[in-house]
Amino acid sequence: MAAQTYDAFQVIADPSRRQMMYLLSNDKMTINSLAENFDMSRPAVSKHIKIMYNAGFISITDVGRERYCTLKQEGFNELQEFIKYFDNFWINKLKSLETLMNNKKN
Repeated sequence: MAAQTYDAFQVIADPSRRQMMYLLSNDKMTINSLAENFDMSRPAVSKHIKIMYNAGFISITDVGRERYCTLKQEGFNELQEFIKYFDNFWINKLKSLETLMNNKKN
């Protein structure tokens, strides 16, 4: 059975995953240390980590018996492209409005 894939927006839609990303923005963390911050089972935390890993938001490195999670840029690219598109969209709309308003003054 193939692993379910999620797009970037599905990944960040879950508040627990967003909180995990905030925690990982400070430094890499073991899966166990991440789990200590949540009122959920260890398997539930692992499921969230797997989703973030498969979507390219985190990398996992084995160091001895510990598994460390680190944020990766790759997962955020789709979000950045989406936001950039709509930033440009609204900038163009506002420029058009400004032009219209300036033409009405004259």
